[in-house]
This record gives sequence, structure tokens and C-alpha cells, in this order.
Amino acid sequence: MKKSFIVLIHLGFWACYFLLVFIVLAVYSRSGTHVSDQEGRVMTAFYSILLFAFIPSVISYFLYYFLLFPRYLQKKKIVQAILMGLLISIVASILAYILHRYFIETGQLADMDEGGKHGRSTAVRTLMVMTFIGALCGMVALVIKGFITWFNEIKLKEALTEKTHQMEMALIKSQLDPHLLFNTINNIDALILKDSVVASEYLNKLSDIMRFILYETKGDTISLAKEIEYIDKYIALQKIRTANENYVHFEVTGKPGNKMIAPMVFIPFIENAFKHTTNKKLENAIMVHIYIHDESTRLVCENKIDPNAKVQHETGGLGNELIRKRLNLLYPGQHQLEVHKTDDRYSVNLTIPNG
Repeated sequence: MKKSFIVLIHLGFWACYFLLVFIVLAVYSRSGTHVSDQEGRVMTAFYSILLFAFIPSVISYFLYYFLLFPRYLQKKKIVQAILMGLLISIVASILAYILHRYFIETGQLADMDEGGKHGRSTAVRTLMVMTFIGALCGMVALVIKGFITWFNEIKLKEALTEKTHQMEMALIKSQLDPHLLFNTINNIDALILKDSVVASEYLNKLSDIMRFILYETKGDTISLAKEIEYIDKYIALQKIRTANENYVHFEVTGKPGNKMIAPMVFIPFIENAFKHTTNKKLENAIMVHIYIHDESTRLVCENKIDPNAKVQHETGGLGNELIRKRLNLLYPGQHQLEVHKTDDRYSVNLTIPNG
């Protein structure tokens, strides 16, 4: 919370407090019958209220605010806080009472008081009233301090949550990027011995992918058109390992236009489809379809599974748990993810909002 706003809160309380004091003083001054008596009563009441109410209030208010709350109440030392609060209010009232007796009853203002008012009430009763006033102002100080502390803690938690979010996103990206690169490099390496000219073409595609990962994915969002272009190049590189032209079917319905999405949201599911499709001779073994709507974009990714094949567990892959975690960070409560698995087919249906 800004210091200027905190100062305004304190000033607002003391403005209300002094307004109440002046109202009491005005009511008290009108009770006199003679003018001279009224003037004397007003002056006496003014100095009495100044010492009687103001001093214990100020002392209790600021000691409760700066001492009692941070050292005791905030640390949940309730009993010590109550005892310390009573001690502060009692000491403040005693100090105010001593000053009241010196200036009002026995000091230079005694002639205005015509003998003083102390005979009408006992010292104990006076101290109890001043202690109550001080404690009441101290309680207001605790409420104000508690509100300010609560507000600052909320802001701090929001800032920490944002930093944690950024760190988690950076961690997930650091696990995602290298794995994709390693796969494409291995694919090109296998092609070099077969056809160096085609391998050179695919190296250019790899260069574009690396440029995309290094420079295009650092922001929070990316153009949907660039994301689709990246997916198309990634699929082309994956098809190096097979001569089956119909191994992968990739289709986009709708126009990306100026739509924006989070970078590399769809590619982990497509990567997993390639990883778990063992029979490269199947027709349409992997089917990737992207549907672009005005408010959202949907990915449907399906791959056929050979139930008799042994799945090779590759290291460094991006698991479903980490993928779901990233989606929850990117689109909390805004995305829909459906995953279905049968003996011969694995399908993913993901819908995310467009930016």
C-alpha cells in the first residue's frame, strides 16, 4: 500500500477524533449561564480535554500501531498483547493525569477552574476513563495496522505467485525445447547417408525450427499462423524416417488471421503421437487436425497404436502431467482437454481461447 494512502488513513481517523472532541467541547460550553463563566469553562475544558483525552490517545495509538501489533499480535502472542496493551494504556493515562493535575488543578490555570474539578471524582475513576479512551484509540490503531498488513500481504502473495508462474513456465520451456531439437537432429542424421540433397533441405527446415524456438517462443503469446507453420515443418522433419507418404495427415480448417495463442501448446501432443506410433507403414497412422474459430482454436490429434508392439520409453520426453500443468498455468479454467485411449488408438482433443 502506498505511503500517501496510509497517511490519509491516519489523518482521517484523527480528523474524526478531533471533530468528536470539539463537539463535546461545544456542548459543554453551552451549558454555562454567564458569559464570564462560559469563557472560563471553555478554556478549562479545552485544556482538560487536551490533557485528559488527547495525550493518552496519541500515546496508546502509536504504541499499539508500531510496538504492540508487530511484536506481539502479528506473532500470535495474544495474552502478551493484551497485557502489554493494558500496560501502555495505563501508563499513558497516568502521565496524562499527572499533567492534568499540574496544569489544571494546581498550576497557572487554577483560577479559571475555581478550585478544580478533582473533588467531584476520584483519581481512580479518572484514570479508568483515560485508560479506556487510550485503549479504544489503540484498538482503532490495531484495526488500521491489521488492514494495511493484510493488504500488503495480498499484494506480496500476488507478486510471488506471478514470479512462481514465470519460473514454472521457464522450467517447462527448458524441458520442452531441447527434446524437440534432439529428435529432429537424429532424423536428419539418419537421412544424410541416404540423400544428402534432401538432407540439406531438411537442415534448412531445422534452421527455421531453431530460429523459431530461440526467438519466437520467448514471449507469452505467438501468432497462430507461425505456430501452424512450425507444426508443418516439424511434421515434415518427422516424416524423414518413413517412405510412407500417407503416414501423417495434417489439415487446418479456418484462417489464423491475427489470432494469438501461447507458444508451443499443440506440439507436445503431436510429438507424443510420433513417439508412440510404432508402425510407420500404416495409412494415416497419425492424424492432426486444427480447427480455427473466432474465439477459440481446437486441436484433434489421433495416432494408431499397435497392441503387439513394445513401446520404447525415450528419455527426455514431455509427460502428460507436465503438459497439463503448463496448460493450467497458461489457461486456468479457460481450456478443455480430453484424452481417450483404446487398445488401438490414442486421441487428444484440446480447445484453447484465441488471444
